[in-house]
Amino acid sequence: MTDLANGQCVPCCGGVPPLDAARVAKLVAQLDGWTAENNHHLTKPYAFPDFSEALSFVNRIGAVAEDQNHHPNIFFTWGKVRVDIWTHKIDGLTESDFVLAAKIDAAR
Repeated sequence: MTDLANGQCVPCCGGVPPLDAARVAKLVAQLDGWTAENNHHLTKPYAFPDFSEALSFVNRIGAVAEDQNHHPNIFFTWGKVRVDIWTHKIDGLTESDFVLAAKIDAAR
């Protein structure tokens, strides 16, 4: 588990700029398998042997998201889950997005 996974998501009130490319690169390097698409959002695909295990993971993601009050986009199909994360209020990335990504990995 990374130090990010020990953090807490902080609600964004808007009016703050998204993280710059250098900060995004430093934070994404602390995650396993996540990419920062156009420095706008984090994304990661997960593979599972069947529908049931993928669905169980989606439910664990939901529990983490509710606990952190930070909700990712989740794409789910047989044996596959993809998660996209960004802070909608500022249309970009904050440190909380990286915290959520690390917590999602820990829920795997």
